[in-house]
Amino acid sequence: MRHIGLIAGAAAAALVAAGAITYAVAEDDGSGARTPAADSADAGFARDMAVHHQQAVEMSYIVRDRTGNAEVRRLAYDIAQTQANQRGMLLGWLDLWGLPKVSADPPMTWMGMGDMASGKDGALMPGMATNAEMKKLGELSGKQAEVFYLQLMTDHHKGGIHMAEGCVAKCTVGVEKKLAQGMVDAQQSEIRLMADMLKARGATPRS
Repeated sequence: MRHIGLIAGAAAAALVAAGAITYAVAEDDGSGARTPAADSADAGFARDMAVHHQQAVEMSYIVRDRTGNAEVRRLAYDIAQTQANQRGMLLGWLDLWGLPKVSADPPMTWMGMGDMASGKDGALMPGMATNAEMKKLGELSGKQAEVFYLQLMTDHHKGGIHMAEGCVAKCTVGVEKKLAQGMVDAQQSEIRLMADMLKARGATPRS
């Protein structure tokens, strides 16, 4: 319980810091970097992670309606609030840069993975749940819903970390790279927490 509180506190602090830099991103960090191009890693990451985050928010609100467990509901709320805030920032940066929020290129093109199989039953990017899995989550309740959510979100975080690490390596806008590294750190911590929560329920991550 205390572990979740610490993560929630860290997430809240990160959101405050992130909000403070949202409107400074157009000028970056004083390095003189130019506004990213539409096909840049900066723009690609912003577009793709906004979509990735949206599903995490949806999953989190689904499980809050499917269980009365305070621990899982608190984690789900923290994830939903954090990722909704970050999604708003990513889309806001695209607006500031005057770039489109959608692209004709396949997801992950900015990472050199545009030729990967994508869109399988709604799973557009690594870690994303399929439409069938989202439907199943909405049909489960109690402990079954908790376990399935924790498994899905663990996979989702692993995919998100892979993408965020790609931005850390390829993005050129300083504050976006910092946000991406913050995502890596926070989601790795949440993966460890979810492994403990699964173990307490007699379950394990799917992969």
